[in-house]
Amino acid sequence: MKKKIVTVFAFIIIGSFAGLFVFSSEQKKISDQDYGKISDEDYSKALAHSNEVFSVVLPGHVEFAGEKPPLGLFYVREGLDRELSINIYWHSSTIIIIKRASRYFPVIEPILKANGIPDDFKYLAFIESGLSNVVSPAGASGIWQIVGETAKRFGLEITDEVDERYQLEKSTAAACRILKDSYKKYNNWSLAAAAYNAGDGRIDKALKRQKVNNFYDLYLNNETSRYLYRILALKILYESPAKYGYIIRKKDLYPNIPTYSVSVDSSITDLVDFALRHNVNYRILKEFNPWLRKDKLTNPTHKSYVITFPKEGYANYTVLLKDDADNGIIFNDTIQNSIKH
Repeated sequence: MKKKIVTVFAFIIIGSFAGLFVFSSEQKKISDQDYGKISDEDYSKALAHSNEVFSVVLPGHVEFAGEKPPLGLFYVREGLDRELSINIYWHSSTIIIIKRASRYFPVIEPILKANGIPDDFKYLAFIESGLSNVVSPAGASGIWQIVGETAKRFGLEITDEVDERYQLEKSTAAACRILKDSYKKYNNWSLAAAAYNAGDGRIDKALKRQKVNNFYDLYLNNETSRYLYRILALKILYESPAKYGYIIRKKDLYPNIPTYSVSVDSSITDLVDFALRHNVNYRILKEFNPWLRKDKLTNPTHKSYVITFPKEGYANYTVLLKDDADNGIIFNDTIQNSIKH
């Protein structure tokens, strides 16, 4: 395997230098002339030479949660082609999501498994938030983008000081409960995913009105129509990044940071001082505990909360990278397998 990786890497380096040589020659040839005197035809040739963009080749086999989309249908195939093309060429967003997955998927995957949710649903978090704690215009929050009313209904606490939609383990478990409820109704994971985006009510009405029983036969609003294809596109890219031109070194992935937890069942009047007593600043406290929404925790009911801190030294990348000497480039079929081996 190491020999194969070195060989492939050598080809990439040789190809890169060859490309640079051709580009430099072309650049010199043009720069020696007055640009205003170049013909439109020559100018167009130079543009085409330096701006090559390839059409996406769709994989021959695609599945979501064990369900196969009917790629023979023109709008299904073109829908997937659209989302795969967008995300392949949206380089900055896609590569950051892949890097973040290295940190968050090890937390998300066992929770999905424990709740009987197919592993492919981790990619739903990709498209909902880019694995980031964002807030939508509709007020959906956290990595799983859950709206307040739904969050409370599925057991998450939301107050002025606490919002468990930002607590990854608890919000992932709540997302699992939401998905399981939808699956019980539809007995279909693709429809459960669509309902996560649009709500069960809209999906129920659409199924009844259009007299069909699966996602790919439904005519829906633009966002929900694209939803499954976006999930599939990110799954394809994550599982085979090098196939689509993403050359990622293992040391570039965002590492899991070792932590320890402190349980509290009383009020904390000043979280800044609380952080300092645990040898970190307030910024680091908030990075590891985004569910704490204020700089205090009043806790009048003496509820038990778990506050997370990085282990000593592990907020520093120098320490994190020393923990893993293998910093090679990822060429395996999946990033996950590359990390393990």
